[in-house]
Amino acid sequence: MNGLLMSALGLLIGGGLGFFIRKMYAEKKVQSAEARAKSIIEEAEKKAQEKKKEVELESKDLLHKVRSDFEKETKDRRAEIANLEKRLIQREENLDRKVEILDKKEKELAERQRGLTAKEEKMHAMEEEYRVLLAEEKDRLQRVSGLTAEEAKKLLLARMEEDVRQEAGVMIKRIEEETKQESDKKAREILATAIQRCAVEHTVETTVSIVNLPSDEMKGRIIGREGRNIRALEMATGVDVIIDDTPEAVVLSGFDPVKREIARIALTRLMEDGRIHPGRIEEIVEKVKKEMEVSIKEAGEHAVFEMGLRGIHPELIKLLGKLKYRTSYGQNVLDHLKESAFIMGTMANELGLDANLAKRIGLLHDIGKAVSHEVEGAHPKLGAEIAKKYGENEIVINAIEGHHGEIAAISIYTVLASASDAVSGARPGARRETLEIYIKRLAKLEEIADSFKGVEKAYAIQAGREIRVVVEPNKITDAQATVLAREIKKKIEEGMEYPGQIKITVIRETRAIEYAK
Repeated sequence: MNGLLMSALGLLIGGGLGFFIRKMYAEKKVQSAEARAKSIIEEAEKKAQEKKKEVELESKDLLHKVRSDFEKETKDRRAEIANLEKRLIQREENLDRKVEILDKKEKELAERQRGLTAKEEKMHAMEEEYRVLLAEEKDRLQRVSGLTAEEAKKLLLARMEEDVRQEAGVMIKRIEEETKQESDKKAREILATAIQRCAVEHTVETTVSIVNLPSDEMKGRIIGREGRNIRALEMATGVDVIIDDTPEAVVLSGFDPVKREIARIALTRLMEDGRIHPGRIEEIVEKVKKEMEVSIKEAGEHAVFEMGLRGIHPELIKLLGKLKYRTSYGQNVLDHLKESAFIMGTMANELGLDANLAKRIGLLHDIGKAVSHEVEGAHPKLGAEIAKKYGENEIVINAIEGHHGEIAAISIYTVLASASDAVSGARPGARRETLEIYIKRLAKLEEIADSFKGVEKAYAIQAGREIRVVVEPNKITDAQATVLAREIKKKIEEGMEYPGQIKITVIRETRAIEYAK
């Protein structure tokens, strides 16, 4: 029992002692914390004071700076306002001076106006007096001349018209003489250069092709039993096969040179093959037609390559190839186009123009002839439509349509196209005509010249490339002869179609003849 009491007492004393110790420790911690807090507060207050002083200093500096800037800006503004006031004062002074000058001018104008009014009144009076005098003079002239005013006016106009015609003829002759010396010389040089650089063949094209046979026995095989082979060949090719007494030869006749060439190649291959019957004929002809399409395309491509051109539409190239088998007055059209392109390119080089554009126009100017036998219309217009369809530019289209002078030229290239076309067609050996067409053309030339008043006789010479017109000297003066040559030229251009160009020479001469006896 006592032991338990002692234990309880010991625990009680120990717990009290521990509580006392913890209390003391806690009080010390509180005191330490309070001291630390007080120290932090004091330090914070100190820093706050320092910060406050810094802020106050910065505020004072900023305030001083703002005040200085404001004072400077105010000073600048005041100076600017002072300058503006000074300028306004000067402007007002200038305006005052101008107003004074304007007032002075208004007074001067008013005085001038009064003077003009007076002069105008005086002029009206003089006009009235002149009118009266003119009427009196007209009456006097009518009485003296025996003509009315209208008759005198007609007579005067007739005389003036005659004088103007005389002067016009003299002026035209003088201008032509002045310009011909340089222009003809330059044109001859350019054309001579172009022609000298162009070497071409003479025409030998006809409307028939001749196929040589190995022997006359082949004629029977070509005709076939009851003529079935020759009929099959004619139907398949569209040309006439003429077998006559000509030894070892068959004539193929047709106006379409492509079909004629197909028939010639097909007949040659049939003879080489030896099997000649309707079925084989149709087979060979069909095969040759396909080969001809390739050949046409290659011919067009070769022409374009030969001219060094690019960007031409494939359909235009194909049409160019067709022209390899087309002739005009016996001249191969594709050769004519290449020749024209070469000549036109040379002339363009001489004139400092675009030679490639010139060659392009020269090569395409007769492209309408590739379809002229299929579509109705003149080949220049058809060619222009084709060129437009396949994306050629306006200059090319105008040159194609206008190379025969049907429309107005919009560029010098149209004139060059006309010149190169004429040079290529008019050179010796380029073209030929039938005798009937040739005689009709000469007769038409003489008929046109004879239709003019004062013409005594006209003679077509130089194969129709020149016409000489002899006039009556008592009816046509020298000046009128120049006008007559131009009028004949215009009528020939409007009423005829002809290759190349025609020279018109008007001859006026007076002969005095006496006989010594």
